[in-house]
Amino acid sequence: MRLLRGLHNPGIDAHGCVATIGNFDGVHLGHQRVLSQLAAKASEMSLPSVVILFEPQPLEYFKPDDAPARLMCLREKLEALSAQGIDAVCCLRFDERLQQQSAVEFIERVLLEHLHIKHMVIGDDFRFGGDREGDFSLLKESGKSMGFSVENTPTCTEGTAPGNPRISSTEVRRALANSDFDRATQLLGKVFSISGRVLHGRKVGRQLGFPTANLELRRLNSPLSGVFAARVVRADGRRQDAVANIGSKPTIGQFQPNLEVHILEGCEDLYGERIRVEFVAKLREERRFESLEVLQQQIANDIELAKRALAEQAVR
Repeated sequence: MRLLRGLHNPGIDAHGCVATIGNFDGVHLGHQRVLSQLAAKASEMSLPSVVILFEPQPLEYFKPDDAPARLMCLREKLEALSAQGIDAVCCLRFDERLQQQSAVEFIERVLLEHLHIKHMVIGDDFRFGGDREGDFSLLKESGKSMGFSVENTPTCTEGTAPGNPRISSTEVRRALANSDFDRATQLLGKVFSISGRVLHGRKVGRQLGFPTANLELRRLNSPLSGVFAARVVRADGRRQDAVANIGSKPTIGQFQPNLEVHILEGCEDLYGERIRVEFVAKLREERRFESLEVLQQQIANDIELAKRALAEQAVR
């Protein structure tokens, strides 16, 4: 999959492309339906399929402290889009210049000059442009005079019964906030996970007898916090039971929140390896303990709880 970063790098050649725009946070089943529609149209027109993204996501730019929890960092999103068969991603930096760009300017500069769009797949509730005047109707009208067509995307709901909730990133976040991992899996079409490269930490876990692999969260706000039963998927495909903690480790100091994982069968040297952590069940909230000895005992308890939760999940 090709990555197009900003407008200063080469875009799509004059043959054009079929494109869609969105955050695609989580690449859930609703997103997957849009991507399938995009790929089918691209194949029909013998053109590359392109997803247009913004980094940071617009709400992260406008309200960084109150932005929705991020389900995927950019790398995870790119990997998921590649797995869906997308040919290229155009990643635009969302900043003041882009925010002030009118909808017509966006169509002319980004869609036509940079990507040479021939067809768009977009939701009828999509809004764009600094004044948010850009919508499905404007795209359709512009397409008539500028030589591209526009197609609506169907709403994807949970099940087929009338009134069922729309599958959305918001619903995935709600499921995770409620520790409803089964529902999150149903919405995503896969187990919710966080991936990253294992970094060196302060090795406090090793001193306590529970060595951990540390990963940066790489997002403003995490959709999860606390202690979890989890599984680690290694670079070679091995799956290992684990206890995971997302938080700032208040007993040993105040740190930037991160993800640390203790693999139950023993943590070998994982430094530099990319791993994926799949979350199975929440065990408890993170909290400050009065001493490292008390924390040590609690970790031992967490491990026993995690073993039971993972065994129960395995036999479903």
